[in-house]
Amino acid sequence: MSKADKEAHQETIPPDIAAMSFEAALKALDEIVTRLEGGRVDLEDSIALYGRGALLKRHCEAKLKAAEEKIEKIVVGADGQAATQPFKAD
Repeated sequence: MSKADKEAHQETIPPDIAAMSFEAALKALDEIVTRLEGGRVDLEDSIALYGRGALLKRHCEAKLKAAEEKIEKIVVGADGQAATQPFKAD
């Protein structure tokens, strides 16, 4: 994740979410989905939960993008030598 991306992420994501690991954010998002799918949340709470879920989703996506940028794949060149290239998800 570039410095500009990190700054933009921090500006739009509340500090409590920004401090979460990917796994914690994903678990919180799953709990929100379960509550909303249960249909027992009133409208105002549903709107608030949906908004928080959207922020959690954005945070998870940013964490995945940052991880992807750190991963390199090993390739064998035409000369038979091993080298690395940035990983690109297909």
